[in-house]
Amino acid sequence: MAGHGAENAAETGGLVFHPMDQFIVKPLFGDGAVGMFTITNVTLWMLIAILVIVALMVFGTSRRAVVPSRSQSVAELAYGFIHKMVEDVAGKDGLVYFPYIMTLFMFIVIANFLGLIPMSFTTTSHFAVTVVLALCVFLGVTILGFVKNGASFLSLFWVSSAPMALRPVLAIIEIISYFVRPVSHSIRLAGNVMAGHAVLKVFAGFAAVAAISPLTIVAITAIYGLEVLVAFIQAYVFTILTCVYLKDALHPHH
Repeated sequence: MAGHGAENAAETGGLVFHPMDQFIVKPLFGDGAVGMFTITNVTLWMLIAILVIVALMVFGTSRRAVVPSRSQSVAELAYGFIHKMVEDVAGKDGLVYFPYIMTLFMFIVIANFLGLIPMSFTTTSHFAVTVVLALCVFLGVTILGFVKNGASFLSLFWVSSAPMALRPVLAIIEIISYFVRPVSHSIRLAGNVMAGHAVLKVFAGFAAVAAISPLTIVAITAIYGLEVLVAFIQAYVFTILTCVYLKDALHPHH
């Protein structure tokens, strides 16, 4: 039915656009099927994100000038921001894992911002990317919890401050919520990024209608500004949740 509707709209000169087409994974070379080792548009934009991070964090700070350049200032602000976050949330013993958390934040925030460039591809809008990031955090903190605390890591699920009759019920809830972490961690990031880009594409489609194009352009500008904020906030949320999970692994006792 949807296909017939699109065809009819095209025949009658109606407005037809597909906001979800921007998320299609395509081979970078040729038009064949996408396999496990196929180089795709996702691969390209992940590589670009990595190159931007290297340019900013390595080459941008190589001079270590007393009066920093713009790139050095941005790199130092990002470094100080995440360093303080890890220390405040996970404690000083969590700073050992700061390099990994800093890498996570930089990759997500740069990928989000690159996705706002017209004709680009937003890698963090795909669950295949965000699920891997979330699973790495989940498996990492779980293994770390058992390595650091042994069997006492299981005390994370036993709420000793609650009445004894409620503790078994709360333990079941805690276990379920723990294993749901990678799901919520990944869906929150991909879902918010995907939704924002889809809305932008919808309004961009309406911009072709002359009667409402001025209002549409104003709306697109406002939504784009919001998406710039969302791009940073979602990276921040992913990172601070990682710090919270790290704190649970290091200090599991309720």
